[in-house]
Amino acid sequence: MRSKEPLLKTFTFAILHFTTAFLVVYALTGSVTIGGAVALIEPLCNTFVFYLHEKAWRRFGRHRERRMRGYGHDLILRYLRNRESERKA
Repeated sequence: MRSKEPLLKTFTFAILHFTTAFLVVYALTGSVTIGGAVALIEPLCNTFVFYLHEKAWRRFGRHRERRMRGYGHDLILRYLRNRESERKA
């Protein structure tokens, strides 16, 4: 059951996201058509931007990790990596 949790969480968040986008645009414009269009288009754009953000975050994270080495942070990094891998398991 636990393996389905991320999928369920993603699905419920998507519904919440679409609904919020629709309601905000509908409240501003009074148009169901524009509200519906924005509710569909905005998440697609957001997904693409998230992908770019994720790539930049990973690139930045690697540099940050390299900079932290040699300053006594190796133990902290190792601890955080182990903790993250335990959570994924």
